[in-house]
Amino acid sequence: MNMIANGISLVSRGGTGDCKVLMDEFHHVSTAFLELDRGCQVVIEDMIKRTGEAMAQFIGKEVVTVNDYDAYCQYVVGPIGLGMSKLFHNPGMEDLAPEDLSNSVALLLQKTNIIHDYLEDINEIPEARKFWPREIWCKYVNQLEDLKCDENSEKAVECLNEMVTNSLSHVEDCLTYLSALRDHAIFRASAIPLIMSIGTLALCYNNKQFFRGPVKMRRGLAAVVFDQTNTMPDVYGAFYDFASMMKSNVDKKDPNAMKTLRKIEAIQSICRDSGTLNKRKLHIVRIKSVYSSIMIMVLFIVLAVIFARLYANLNDN
Repeated sequence: MNMIANGISLVSRGGTGDCKVLMDEFHHVSTAFLELDRGCQVVIEDMIKRTGEAMAQFIGKEVVTVNDYDAYCQYVVGPIGLGMSKLFHNPGMEDLAPEDLSNSVALLLQKTNIIHDYLEDINEIPEARKFWPREIWCKYVNQLEDLKCDENSEKAVECLNEMVTNSLSHVEDCLTYLSALRDHAIFRASAIPLIMSIGTLALCYNNKQFFRGPVKMRRGLAAVVFDQTNTMPDVYGAFYDFASMMKSNVDKKDPNAMKTLRKIEAIQSICRDSGTLNKRKLHIVRIKSVYSSIMIMVLFIVLAVIFARLYANLNDN
């Protein structure tokens, strides 16, 4: 943190993309940090220190068990979740969120990134980055990189589905966390990434294309989420819709199908029990009414009758 406090600039040596930009433009980070009040600086310093120490523990260490996986995610992003809660609390804008809820928010976001970035991480040069826990993937393939091989496509999707199902465990806490927020700007800043996360998980789930290329939310849908996420009814509605999308893709033959369905139905139940689904303005999936279907059918029948009469008149002439 001395580099920030002293306004030191960094010169990038190697690296590409966003990492290189960050290093080259680090003086902007330093300037912004020094403009904050000391209370915020202390929180950020603690966040970065604890995150750095946690990441160092996993250098060269394999993520073997699901507990390792949870520990990695909690150690690496947990301090950030707690730090953000403290930053919201210090000015008196929000109550200090319980630590377990802040951790769940961080875990859902991090696990979504780890799942989504599988191909990017496994193809990393000079050495692959491996964050999926061996305890899960060893049920399906011999090596983590084998998931991307076409001959393992069926087992790969089953492994993917188990990873997604594991992530769904944090959704209930995330909804509880969001429901306690009062400030509109803080609410949107917290809600939008979480909606994008559940949306990404829904798109990844049981998707055979996942191991062939990046799976991304359509820009139009992402724009709708950014524009129309303003209230808890919007959040409940989005989570309900994405959970429903995921539920429609559950294959009963999948080894974790029943566990997945239980988690999805629990999410749907929370959203329904809120009693606010009819108050939302954000709609991810618009279900056509039976009335609309009937009207379309009637329209085609009328057109068929008109065409038949025109055809008959032409023959008579």
